[in-house]
Amino acid sequence: MTTYLTWLKNIAVLAVSVVFLVYGINIMSNAFNMNNPMEFVMTFFSASLLILVCLTGLIYCYFRFFPKKPQNEVDDEKE
Repeated sequence: MTTYLTWLKNIAVLAVSVVFLVYGINIMSNAFNMNNPMEFVMTFFSASLLILVCLTGLIYCYFRFFPKKPQNEVDDEKE
């Protein structure tokens, strides 16, 4: 049961990260159409922060789905 909840949590983090990553890219591309320089700077940096947080979520999910084992660790499934 615990492994199912862990997988569900990781999939939820992945889905939320992808959705907000697309949203952040959309905000950043719309920032270049603004006329006011102050609005551009605020929108650009807020979209950059949103994209960085989403990339952190994607990296988290990658290392949770594909964990690296040390070379000398024994695989329990083969025993």
